[in-house]
Amino acid sequence: SFYKMLSFDFCSIWSLVVFSLIISYNSSEGSQCKLRGKFNVPSLFENGDIVLGGIFPVHFRVAFYYPSFETKPVPLKCIGFSPRGFRWVQTMIFAIKEVNKNPSLLPNITLGYRILDSCEIPTESLKNALILLNGQDETASNHNCVGYPTVPAIVGDAGSSRSIVISRSIGLFGIPLVSYLATCACLSDKKQFPTFFRTVPSDVFQVKAIARLVKYFSWTWVGTIAEDNDYGRTGIQLFLEEVGHSDACVAFVEFFPTTVTKERVLEVVEVIKTSSAKVILAFAGEGEFEPLLVELKHQNITHVQWIAAEGWATSAFLWKQGYGGLLTGSVGVAIRRAEIPGLKEFLVRLKPSDAYRHPILKEFWEEVFGCKINISENKTSQRECTGGESLLQSDSVYADVTQLRVSYNVYKAVYAIAYSLHNLLTCENHTGMFPKTSCSDLTKFDTWQLLQHLKKVNFSNQFGEEISFDENGDPVASYDLVNWQRGPDGAVQFVKVGHYDASLPLRRRLTIDEARIAWHKGQQIPKSVCSESCFPGSRKANRDGEPVCCFDCIPCADGEISNQADSLECQKCPLEYWSNQQRDKCIPKEIEFLSYHDAMGITLTVIAVFGASVTTAVSVIFFNFKNTPIVRANNMELSFLLLISLILCFLCALAFIGEPTTWSCMIRQTVFGISFVLCISCILGKTVVVLMAFKNRLPSSNTMKWFGPPQQRASVFLTTVIQVIICIIWLVTNPPFPSQNSVHQSAKIILECNMGSALAFCLVLGYIGLLAGTCFFLAFLARKLPDNFNEAKFITFSMLIFFTVWITFIPAYISSPGKYTVAVEIFAILASTLGLLLCIFAPKCYVILLKPEKNTKKHLMDKVPS
Repeated sequence: SFYKMLSFDFCSIWSLVVFSLIISYNSSEGSQCKLRGKFNVPSLFENGDIVLGGIFPVHFRVAFYYPSFETKPVPLKCIGFSPRGFRWVQTMIFAIKEVNKNPSLLPNITLGYRILDSCEIPTESLKNALILLNGQDETASNHNCVGYPTVPAIVGDAGSSRSIVISRSIGLFGIPLVSYLATCACLSDKKQFPTFFRTVPSDVFQVKAIARLVKYFSWTWVGTIAEDNDYGRTGIQLFLEEVGHSDACVAFVEFFPTTVTKERVLEVVEVIKTSSAKVILAFAGEGEFEPLLVELKHQNITHVQWIAAEGWATSAFLWKQGYGGLLTGSVGVAIRRAEIPGLKEFLVRLKPSDAYRHPILKEFWEEVFGCKINISENKTSQRECTGGESLLQSDSVYADVTQLRVSYNVYKAVYAIAYSLHNLLTCENHTGMFPKTSCSDLTKFDTWQLLQHLKKVNFSNQFGEEISFDENGDPVASYDLVNWQRGPDGAVQFVKVGHYDASLPLRRRLTIDEARIAWHKGQQIPKSVCSESCFPGSRKANRDGEPVCCFDCIPCADGEISNQADSLECQKCPLEYWSNQQRDKCIPKEIEFLSYHDAMGITLTVIAVFGASVTTAVSVIFFNFKNTPIVRANNMELSFLLLISLILCFLCALAFIGEPTTWSCMIRQTVFGISFVLCISCILGKTVVVLMAFKNRLPSSNTMKWFGPPQQRASVFLTTVIQVIICIIWLVTNPPFPSQNSVHQSAKIILECNMGSALAFCLVLGYIGLLAGTCFFLAFLARKLPDNFNEAKFITFSMLIFFTVWITFIPAYISSPGKYTVAVEIFAILASTLGLLLCIFAPKCYVILLKPEKNTKKHLMDKVPS
């Protein structure tokens, strides 16, 4: 705000200084004032009751001039005639003449005009604006020095910077300025520019239209270039703010001065050439944009898809200058187009004889037809104009009325002023906007009165468009989207491919007909991105220090998915689901348990059944040879009970295979615990009998009566009952139950049996270990007792195998994942059971079947030789 205020005060003071330098009041001459120097500025003039001022860029540059302090400054020389700008001039004249012919608008009042050339230079615009207000005669009447200005309003200028300079100056005197092409959003500030109006929409709306266009075609990496003035800088700033609300990013921002230098042009071209952005927005006028196109054409940089701001969106001049190869396919935002009846005929009415009457008309004629008038005076190599030239046969931009956009804005500006004058001059006394004052007349109305009527003007023109200004002096924003296409004759065609209307709801403001667009390189929509889109199954990860449009694609982690392109985050799958291989869909987790259909399950089942079958076969052998000494040697009942317990140990392994259920979880652990206790109890009983038998050889000893068959059966029963009680308490208080484990393997749901009470499970295993340890200790003591068949040796070895298996089982059980945990437990059960079977019964079966001569009482009673 401080800088705006400072800028406003400085420009206001500067304007007053310039104004005072141009005009001074000479008190000695009484009623006359004198201009400091004579200003012979070419202008188009026609007198009337009310004269409207006009400032147009008839030329688009000036010849370089470097004045010194030693010489008097001379007027700048305007060069580069603009047929397009001259058409705008003629449109203002046409509109004024049309108003004069309208009996219902300003009846009995004739409008005149005075139109000057700005040369697209702010200083020229300001000088001409002050000339319009005060006239350019060296001596003027007091009427022109004080009181009322010579023109009540000015139509102009085409550029934002020039309009800013003019508006800051004439705004101090309450004189309206109605621009037809100044689009800078800064001009909507009524505190700085209270008398500024325009018939072209503000850049605020143009930028919104461009941003919506960029978003529509998914261009996320866009370069921007602009002329270094109020129009370019404000437009780019607004675009950056608008893009900040979307997913797009700006690859670079480059400004080039209106006074172009070769070095700066090369710098900008180098940025365009090296950037990865394939779509570039050019916020500039046609005159400022041309030097850049010259270098782009020279370096053959043709890969750019241009977005045109309204400053050059319909510039046939650039096409005619030979830049069609660069600009074909450009998409631009253009102000609304209209067809003005009668304008074509009015434009081509000029004849060769008119060129001799005015310098501007002379220059126009020479520019259009490429000839020279009075060639003897000019001494040039160009041909002389014949006088038979006709504008009807020319292909000049001047006579082209197919794209009346800026011309239509000029037309509306004239009518807006005319209707405001009509409302001011035709009101009834003491009514209307100023009820306490009388109506104004042609010579006594103040510019502030016209200003108030201009703010409230509201009418519909012959095209059905409602003309009015909002509180900022802006019209309703409406744009055409145009596409540069090469016509059959090689000329440019500005094809309307869409529309933007700011008065509609947000979703309906932009409409695009893609089928009508011819792109710069083929029929495919150009692609301009910093990073390629991330496919489903990955997420975007921003790169440090780079815009959000530059990113890397990182695959989603296990258990996470992204089912849309360019996802910012991956979503976790629900608990019972897992990500598929592509990471774009959640699928049910694989259910894992040791099944009878698995190869491992089948193998363990076969081993278990085989072990039970072998044990059954041993039982059959023992039953058939139950009366032989080797079977009867050590309590035949315990041997058969041991074989039955071994069968149960083999078969209990089958309870661990299959899908866990409530009953299978309870059965597998209890059957396992009781079977092994029964087995170890039988072995313990046999070990105690062997030990006591050899420790008590005295005939008078009665010790063995306490270790007879009844006592052995009782001991087995009691030791087994203890395990049964532990299992009952376990099942009653906190029994094992089926559970789903997704901790160890996230991609799978492992169906397993939760032990319920860990303490009970440890008691079951600990009790088995206690019995096995006791058995091992006693068998170890009896391992060297003299006998042909000392069973203690085999029991000792069997207990060694038993402990080895179960000690290695613990780490393997803890470290095995999923179904392999159950497989390890089954393997431990089968291995230890098979070890007991082989170590205890294999030697006996060997003697029974293969060495029957040793299966005698005499052999068993003989001492073993030392």
